[in-house]
Amino acid sequence: MPLSFRFGTVGSPQATPPKPGGTVGGIQYAASIGLHALELAWVQGVRVGETTCAAIKKAGEEAGVALSVHGPYYINLNADDEKWLRLRKYLTDAAHFGNLAGATDIVFHPGSYFERPADEVLAKVAPRLEGVVDELRAAGNPVTLRPEAMGKVAVIGSLEDVLALAKIPGVVPCMDFAHLHARATDGTMNTYDEWMRVLDAYRRALGDAAMKQMHIHLSGIEYGPRGEKNHLVMEEADLDFKALFRALHAAGAGGRLLCESPVLEVDALKFRALWMEISGEQE
Repeated sequence: MPLSFRFGTVGSPQATPPKPGGTVGGIQYAASIGLHALELAWVQGVRVGETTCAAIKKAGEEAGVALSVHGPYYINLNADDEKWLRLRKYLTDAAHFGNLAGATDIVFHPGSYFERPADEVLAKVAPRLEGVVDELRAAGNPVTLRPEAMGKVAVIGSLEDVLALAKIPGVVPCMDFAHLHARATDGTMNTYDEWMRVLDAYRRALGDAAMKQMHIHLSGIEYGPRGEKNHLVMEEADLDFKALFRALHAAGAGGRLLCESPVLEVDALKFRALWMEISGEQE
Protein backbone atom coordinates (compact mmCIF):
# COMPACT_ATOMS: atom_id res chain seq x y z
CA MET A 1 0.00 0.00 0.00
CA PRO A 2 1.63 3.31 -1.02
CA LEU A 3 1.98 6.10 1.54
CA SER A 4 -0.35 9.09 1.35
CA PHE A 5 2.69 11.23 0.52
CA ARG A 6 5.51 10.71 -1.90
CA PHE A 7 8.68 11.96 -0.18
CA GLY A 8 11.61 13.49 -2.02
CA THR A 9 14.04 16.37 -2.40
CA VAL A 10 14.20 19.76 -4.08
CA GLY A 11 17.21 19.16 -6.30
CA SER A 12 19.00 15.86 -6.80
CA PRO A 13 20.03 13.99 -3.64
CA GLN A 14 23.47 15.04 -2.45
CA ALA A 15 24.88 11.51 -2.54
CA THR A 16 23.87 10.95 -6.18
CA PRO A 17 26.71 8.91 -7.74
CA PRO A 18 28.76 10.64 -10.45
CA LYS A 19 27.69 8.07 -13.05
CA PRO A 20 25.28 8.62 -14.66
CA GLY A 21 25.08 11.74 -12.49
CA GLY A 22 22.95 14.77 -13.28
CA THR A 23 19.19 14.75 -12.98
CA VAL A 24 18.81 11.26 -14.45
CA GLY A 25 21.25 9.90 -11.88
CA GLY A 26 19.49 11.83 -9.14
CA ILE A 27 16.15 10.30 -10.07
CA GLN A 28 17.59 6.79 -10.13
CA TYR A 29 19.39 7.26 -6.82
CA ALA A 30 16.31 8.78 -5.15
CA ALA A 31 14.26 5.72 -6.09
CA SER A 32 16.99 3.38 -4.85
CA ILE A 33 16.84 4.84 -1.33
CA GLY A 34 13.04 4.92 -1.10
CA LEU A 35 12.23 8.44 -2.28
CA HIS A 36 9.56 8.73 -4.97
CA ALA A 37 9.44 12.44 -5.79
CA LEU A 38 12.02 14.92 -7.03
CA GLU A 39 11.82 18.61 -7.83
CA LEU A 40 14.11 19.81 -10.60
CA ALA A 41 15.90 22.84 -9.15
CA TRP A 42 16.00 25.16 -12.15
CA VAL A 43 16.41 28.10 -9.81
CA GLN A 44 19.20 29.87 -11.71
CA GLY A 45 17.52 29.58 -15.08
CA VAL A 46 16.06 27.03 -17.49
CA ARG A 47 19.08 25.58 -19.26
CA VAL A 48 17.86 22.35 -20.78
CA GLY A 49 16.96 21.21 -24.25
CA GLU A 50 14.38 18.79 -25.57
CA THR A 51 16.78 15.81 -25.62
CA THR A 52 17.68 16.27 -21.96
CA CYS A 53 14.03 16.70 -21.06
CA ALA A 54 13.13 13.46 -22.81
CA ALA A 55 15.84 11.61 -20.86
CA ILE A 56 14.58 13.07 -17.56
CA LYS A 57 10.99 12.12 -18.34
CA LYS A 58 12.01 8.56 -19.25
CA ALA A 59 14.05 8.19 -16.05
CA GLY A 60 11.16 9.43 -13.91
CA GLU A 61 8.69 7.06 -15.52
CA GLU A 62 11.02 4.05 -15.25
CA ALA A 63 11.92 4.77 -11.61
CA GLY A 64 8.40 5.65 -10.48
CA VAL A 65 9.55 9.10 -9.32
CA ALA A 66 7.05 11.97 -9.62
CA LEU A 67 8.67 15.12 -11.00
CA SER A 68 8.11 18.82 -10.47
CA VAL A 69 10.14 21.96 -11.21
CA HIS A 70 11.28 24.81 -9.00
CA GLY A 71 11.33 27.76 -11.37
CA PRO A 72 14.01 30.48 -11.45
CA TYR A 73 14.32 32.80 -8.48
CA TYR A 74 14.11 35.79 -10.84
CA ILE A 75 10.36 35.42 -11.38
CA ASN A 76 8.48 38.39 -9.90
CA LEU A 77 4.80 38.78 -10.69
CA ASN A 78 4.92 42.34 -9.32
CA ALA A 79 7.73 43.64 -11.54
CA ASP A 80 7.17 46.81 -13.54
CA ASP A 81 5.57 46.33 -16.93
CA GLU A 82 8.78 46.39 -18.96
CA LYS A 83 10.65 43.97 -16.69
CA TRP A 84 7.64 41.65 -16.41
CA LEU A 85 7.81 40.89 -20.14
CA ARG A 86 11.30 39.46 -19.55
CA LEU A 87 10.64 37.79 -16.19
CA ARG A 88 7.44 36.18 -17.48
CA LYS A 89 9.55 34.08 -19.84
CA TYR A 90 11.33 32.44 -16.90
CA LEU A 91 7.96 31.09 -15.77
CA THR A 92 6.73 30.05 -19.21
CA ASP A 93 10.09 28.39 -20.02
CA ALA A 94 10.00 26.47 -16.73
CA ALA A 95 6.48 25.31 -17.57
CA HIS A 96 7.29 24.43 -21.19
CA PHE A 97 10.48 22.48 -20.57
CA GLY A 98 9.15 21.10 -17.28
CA ASN A 99 6.22 19.58 -19.13
CA LEU A 100 8.61 18.07 -21.69
CA ALA A 101 10.61 16.61 -18.78
CA GLY A 102 7.53 14.95 -17.29
CA ALA A 103 6.99 17.46 -14.49
CA THR A 104 3.38 18.02 -13.50
CA ASP A 105 3.87 21.01 -11.17
CA ILE A 106 5.87 24.23 -11.47
CA VAL A 107 6.76 25.88 -8.16
CA PHE A 108 7.85 29.53 -8.13
CA HIS A 109 8.38 32.46 -5.77
CA PRO A 110 5.65 35.02 -6.50
CA GLY A 111 7.78 38.14 -5.95
CA SER A 112 7.97 41.24 -3.77
CA TYR A 113 5.31 43.60 -2.44
CA PHE A 114 7.72 46.51 -3.04
CA GLU A 115 6.20 47.97 0.14
CA ARG A 116 2.71 48.15 -1.37
CA PRO A 117 -0.41 46.75 0.38
CA ALA A 118 -1.02 43.06 -0.26
CA ASP A 119 -4.53 43.54 -1.68
CA GLU A 120 -3.27 46.15 -4.13
CA VAL A 121 -0.43 43.87 -5.23
CA LEU A 122 -2.70 40.85 -5.65
CA ALA A 123 -5.04 42.86 -7.85
CA LYS A 124 -2.06 43.52 -10.13
CA VAL A 125 -0.41 40.12 -10.16
CA ALA A 126 -3.44 37.81 -10.40
CA PRO A 127 -4.31 38.84 -13.98
CA ARG A 128 -0.69 38.35 -14.98
CA LEU A 129 -0.65 34.84 -13.58
CA GLU A 130 -3.98 34.07 -15.21
CA GLY A 131 -2.52 35.20 -18.53
CA VAL A 132 0.36 32.75 -18.14
CA VAL A 133 -2.07 29.88 -17.47
CA ASP A 134 -4.12 30.88 -20.51
CA GLU A 135 -1.01 30.82 -22.69
CA LEU A 136 0.03 27.40 -21.39
CA ARG A 137 -3.41 25.89 -21.93
CA ALA A 138 -3.58 27.32 -25.45
CA ALA A 139 -0.34 25.46 -26.13
CA GLY A 140 -1.77 22.21 -24.70
CA ASN A 141 0.39 22.39 -21.58
CA PRO A 142 -1.43 20.90 -18.53
CA VAL A 143 1.04 21.74 -15.73
CA THR A 144 -0.17 23.17 -12.43
CA LEU A 145 1.45 26.48 -11.42
CA ARG A 146 2.25 26.57 -7.71
CA PRO A 147 3.07 29.93 -6.10
CA GLU A 148 5.00 29.13 -2.93
CA ALA A 149 4.11 30.20 0.59
CA MET A 150 7.09 32.36 1.51
CA GLY A 151 9.03 32.95 4.72
CA LYS A 152 9.93 36.65 4.51
CA VAL A 153 7.34 39.21 5.46
CA ALA A 154 8.32 41.60 2.63
CA VAL A 155 7.37 39.20 -0.17
CA ILE A 156 4.16 37.88 -1.70
CA GLY A 157 3.42 34.51 -0.14
CA SER A 158 1.31 34.65 3.00
CA LEU A 159 -1.29 31.93 3.37
CA GLU A 160 -3.91 34.49 2.36
CA ASP A 161 -1.87 35.48 -0.72
CA VAL A 162 -1.40 31.99 -2.11
CA LEU A 163 -5.01 31.01 -1.46
CA ALA A 164 -6.17 34.17 -3.24
CA LEU A 165 -4.01 33.33 -6.28
CA ALA A 166 -5.42 29.79 -6.22
CA LYS A 167 -8.79 31.17 -7.29
CA ILE A 168 -7.26 31.12 -10.78
CA PRO A 169 -7.94 27.75 -12.48
CA GLY A 170 -4.67 25.88 -12.90
CA VAL A 171 -3.04 27.57 -9.89
CA VAL A 172 -2.64 25.71 -6.57
CA PRO A 173 -0.23 26.72 -3.75
CA CYS A 174 3.03 25.07 -2.85
CA MET A 175 2.67 24.92 0.93
CA ASP A 176 6.00 25.52 2.64
CA PHE A 177 5.15 25.06 6.30
CA ALA A 178 8.63 26.07 7.46
CA HIS A 179 8.15 29.35 5.62
CA LEU A 180 4.80 29.94 7.29
CA HIS A 181 6.42 29.29 10.68
CA ALA A 182 9.23 31.75 9.88
CA ARG A 183 6.85 34.36 8.48
CA ALA A 184 5.09 34.53 11.85
CA THR A 185 8.48 35.79 13.21
CA ASP A 186 7.67 34.98 16.85
CA GLY A 187 7.73 31.19 17.16
CA THR A 188 4.00 30.78 16.62
CA MET A 189 2.46 28.86 13.73
CA ASN A 190 3.96 25.76 15.29
CA THR A 191 1.20 23.85 17.08
CA TYR A 192 -1.28 21.19 16.03
CA ASP A 193 -4.19 23.62 16.43
CA GLU A 194 -2.46 26.33 14.38
CA TRP A 195 -1.70 23.89 11.58
CA MET A 196 -5.24 22.59 11.61
CA ARG A 197 -6.51 26.14 11.09
CA VAL A 198 -4.17 26.48 8.09
CA LEU A 199 -5.32 23.17 6.65
CA ASP A 200 -8.98 24.00 7.24
CA ALA A 201 -8.49 27.25 5.31
CA TYR A 202 -6.77 25.30 2.53
CA ARG A 203 -9.66 22.83 2.35
CA ARG A 204 -12.30 25.58 2.33
CA ALA A 205 -10.50 27.38 -0.50
CA LEU A 206 -9.61 24.38 -2.66
CA GLY A 207 -11.79 21.42 -1.70
CA ASP A 208 -11.27 17.87 -0.53
CA ALA A 209 -9.57 16.64 -3.71
CA ALA A 210 -6.82 19.25 -3.37
CA MET A 211 -6.08 17.99 0.15
CA LYS A 212 -5.05 14.68 -1.38
CA GLN A 213 -2.77 16.37 -3.93
CA MET A 214 -0.82 18.81 -1.77
CA HIS A 215 2.64 19.92 -2.81
CA ILE A 216 4.69 20.62 0.30
CA HIS A 217 8.18 21.96 0.92
CA LEU A 218 9.69 21.37 4.34
CA SER A 219 12.90 21.86 6.29
CA GLY A 220 14.08 23.29 9.54
CA ILE A 221 14.30 27.08 9.45
CA GLU A 222 15.99 30.00 11.20
CA TYR A 223 14.08 33.27 11.36
CA GLY A 224 14.05 36.75 12.88
CA PRO A 225 11.86 39.88 12.96
CA ARG A 226 11.67 39.95 9.14
CA GLY A 227 10.98 36.25 8.80
CA GLU A 228 13.14 33.58 7.16
CA LYS A 229 16.92 33.70 7.41
CA ASN A 230 18.00 30.27 6.20
CA HIS A 231 17.11 26.60 6.16
CA LEU A 232 18.29 24.27 8.92
CA VAL A 233 18.63 20.54 9.38
CA MET A 234 15.72 18.91 11.15
CA GLU A 235 17.38 18.55 14.59
CA GLU A 236 18.53 22.18 14.77
CA ALA A 237 15.06 23.65 14.22
CA ASP A 238 12.34 24.68 16.67
CA LEU A 239 9.67 23.58 14.20
CA ASP A 240 7.45 20.90 15.77
CA PHE A 241 7.42 18.40 12.92
CA LYS A 242 5.36 15.90 14.91
CA ALA A 243 2.58 18.44 15.46
CA LEU A 244 2.58 19.31 11.76
CA PHE A 245 2.45 15.68 10.66
CA ARG A 246 -0.32 14.92 13.16
CA ALA A 247 -2.33 17.77 11.65
CA LEU A 248 -1.68 16.61 8.08
CA HIS A 249 -2.78 13.09 9.01
CA ALA A 250 -5.90 14.32 10.81
CA ALA A 251 -6.79 16.47 7.78
CA GLY A 252 -6.51 13.47 5.44
CA ALA A 253 -3.73 15.18 3.48
CA GLY A 254 -1.65 13.54 0.79
CA GLY A 255 0.45 14.37 -2.26
CA ARG A 256 4.16 15.17 -2.31
CA LEU A 257 6.45 16.34 0.49
CA LEU A 258 9.84 17.58 -0.64
CA CYS A 259 12.76 18.34 1.64
CA GLU A 260 14.80 21.54 1.33
CA SER A 261 17.07 21.09 4.34
CA PRO A 262 20.88 21.36 4.04
CA VAL A 263 21.01 17.54 4.17
CA LEU A 264 18.43 16.84 1.50
CA GLU A 265 17.86 13.11 1.35
CA VAL A 266 18.90 12.51 4.97
CA ASP A 267 16.05 14.66 6.29
CA ALA A 268 13.68 13.53 3.51
CA LEU A 269 14.04 9.96 4.76
CA LYS A 270 13.54 11.14 8.36
CA PHE A 271 10.34 12.91 7.29
CA ARG A 272 9.20 9.70 5.62
CA ALA A 273 9.92 7.66 8.76
CA LEU A 274 8.15 10.19 10.97
CA TRP A 275 5.11 10.15 8.70
CA MET A 276 4.94 6.37 8.84
CA GLU A 277 5.22 6.50 12.65
CA ILE A 278 2.44 9.09 13.05
CA SER A 279 0.09 7.87 10.31
CA GLY A 280 0.60 4.16 10.90
CA GLU A 281 0.96 3.73 7.13
CA GLN A 282 3.35 1.17 5.65
CA GLU A 283 4.67 0.77 2.14
